[in-house]
Parts: sequence; C-alpha cells; structure tokens
Amino acid sequence: MLETHEFPCPYTFKVIGEANDGFVESIVAAVRQGMNYDFDPPFQSRETSGGRHVSLTFEPVVDSPDQILAVYAEVQRQEGVIFLL
Repeated sequence: MLETHEFPCPYTFKVIGEANDGFVESIVAAVRQGMNYDFDPPFQSRETSGGRHVSLTFEPVVDSPDQILAVYAEVQRQEGVIFLL
C-alpha cells in the first residue's frame, strides 16, 4: 500500500479510542515522537455522541514509508486505542 505514494506527501492517520483522561495527549505525543517533531502536530478531534470515544485525525507531510510505520508503532503502544487507520 505505501509503495503507491510518492514521498514526501501528506498522509492521514486516524485514531479512535476511549475518551478518558490523557488519551488525546498520549496519542498526540506518540505521533510527535513517530514523526520526530519537536512540537505537537496539528489534529482534529471529534467525540462520539455518547462521549465514550474520541476520533483523532492527523494529516502531516511524511518523508518516507518508515516514518509512517514509526507513527503506527508509537500509537499502537498507547493504551485505549480501539482503531488505527
């Protein structure tokens, strides 16, 4: 799948997880680390109507497939992740 991209390019990461204390901050930190940023990446968030889950969308410009895989690896280490796309 990643071989169809020409790098650098924008890439969308979507993370859905439990809307609890610290979830958003831990995912932002994981994306920051995977991207090797020294700042928090911009993102959009949306809570479900019941407030139990939150969806986070990041759209950074990535330099390589390895950078994408690094973000996935960091996010998967976080507690409360239900879905990662």
